[in-house]
Amino acid sequence: MFEVLVYVYENYWQGDACPELQRLGRKLTAAGFEAEEIQAALIWLDGLNAAAQGTQISLPASASSDLTEPGARALIQPQSPDSLRVYSVAEQTHLGAQSLGFVSFLEASGVLPPHMREIVIDRAMAAPGDPVTLDDLKIIVLMVYWSFGEEPDALVLDELCDDTEGRLAH
Repeated sequence: MFEVLVYVYENYWQGDACPELQRLGRKLTAAGFEAEEIQAALIWLDGLNAAAQGTQISLPASASSDLTEPGARALIQPQSPDSLRVYSVAEQTHLGAQSLGFVSFLEASGVLPPHMREIVIDRAMAAPGDPVTLDDLKIIVLMVYWSFGEEPDALVLDELCDDTEGRLAH
């Protein structure tokens, strides 16, 4: 599945250039990916699209409108600077210490805002692997940026695309 996601990111790096999922599936088949991988990736991408659209909810122009009215939407409140994200046991198990540490690093660096962090966690929980590997998590982070039509700055992109295998600790 992750090979398919990397292909989508590389070939449709501008998210709005990506075709609808059914057409994308045909293009991926033509590119030579296996049907099972394509299906898993399309389901995952559909969840990503839903999550990204879900964060764009806002109140109608009239702030005094009643939320029980038809068409009224809830406002997503920004995270308080004093808040703390507590990971469930299932999240800790599925993501593993290395991936959770990387998410914390990105968040502490100021490059992964809370609403994007929640989508990263959601999509990581929907990904195969137990725990999710750090390389797979980096692809998930890239895809979350992609879904918002944003490109991470050069240093973040370097960290996400860097191969840590040959790194020596000082």
